[in-house]
Amino acid sequence: MTEDGPATAARRPAVFLDRDGTLIEDTHYPRDPRRVRLLPGAAEALRELGRRGFLLVVVSNQSGLGRGLVTAEEARAVAARVEECLRAGGAGVHASYYCPHAPWDGCRCRKPSPGMLLRASAELGIDLPRSFLVGDKASDVEAGRRAGCYTIRYAPVPGAAPEVAADFEAAAWGEVLTRIIRQAEGKRS
Repeated sequence: MTEDGPATAARRPAVFLDRDGTLIEDTHYPRDPRRVRLLPGAAEALRELGRRGFLLVVVSNQSGLGRGLVTAEEARAVAARVEECLRAGGAGVHASYYCPHAPWDGCRCRKPSPGMLLRASAELGIDLPRSFLVGDKASDVEAGRRAGCYTIRYAPVPGAAPEVAADFEAAAWGEVLTRIIRQAEGKRS
């Protein structure tokens, strides 16, 4: 073990996943676990990525906590429900990291800062240059870029281009899965 976590030789690639708008429907400051709905194809894609040896890590800004709009208990219930839904679909995550701060708090974990990704890398032995970040917002893409990951913007509804261009844009989870597999195998297309 090194100061930065497990020895470099043991490092594994990960897929970092934004939660709201990427894994689940974005309900704007989610607080009710009964409203959690996985997006189509998410569980199936994660199941396959896990089978292929990727660590699956949720990294999510949850400023509703810092703004006083969501209680810690509500946030825990929503996070537990997301993981329950994924397990029901045959998938699971290895770890989840949440930034509870409001945008004005100036923390180091809130995306677009790569803080959550760097912490996960140190704690889980993640090889960042071989890893991927999947998210729906410019802040997700920027965090992945700053951490040295390949970035995929999940955009099921075509819209305005984000301020930060991702390495790839996907309109469905099947496209995300195919792109990660191709990139991991060294096929550029």
